[in-house]
Amino acid sequence: MGLFIDSIDTPALTRSDLAELLFERVGLNKREARDFIDAFFELIVSHLAQGQETKISGFGSFELLSKPSRPGRNPRSGESVAIPAKRVVKFRASAALKNRL
Repeated sequence: MGLFIDSIDTPALTRSDLAELLFERVGLNKREARDFIDAFFELIVSHLAQGQETKISGFGSFELLSKPSRPGRNPRSGESVAIPAKRVVKFRASAALKNRL
């Protein structure tokens, strides 16, 4: 069973759009659909917060990377500044997703 998005008016796919699709195509009521979407994203976030990679078969994987601090430059003044270390999420599309695109 595939969910095909035919008519999304905005360029961004929102949580409420996903919940509406679950309501229309799967038959969940709106509250259940919203709760499902919230639980789905919370699960991904909690796995990433624990440092675990999250893979969704046929879609891709989310991975948490640590970027070290590095020197940078203010483009307006040319002054050197230190860019602090940070953690970022990297998404890697699966082969199945790449083939569909």
